[in-house]
Amino acid sequence: MTKDDIIRMAREAGFDAEADTLTCYGGFVKPLTRFATLVVANLDPKSFMSWQEGMEAGRLAEREACETAVEDIARKYQQQHHPSAETIADECAAAIRARGNT
Repeated sequence: MTKDDIIRMAREAGFDAEADTLTCYGGFVKPLTRFATLVVANLDPKSFMSWQEGMEAGRLAEREACETAVEDIARKYQQQHHPSAETIADECAAAIRARGNT
């Protein structure tokens, strides 16, 4: 489902930004109910992933992000004199730990 699909369904359901139907309770409930019905009717169950697939996708994305962080540090040191392996390892570990704080 694309952004244009969602906008089309919202308009089809009765949302009207010009009339500002969302500012009053009575104007909000009916279009929102119709919109939710349209969204559900247009969902493709095959487009959802299981929690296991989601966990795996997240794990792979995090692994790739950590690899990128370490590669960035390695590139930085390729242009400079090489510090000790311990210094590089410490910097890599700090970069990976910092990902948990963002």
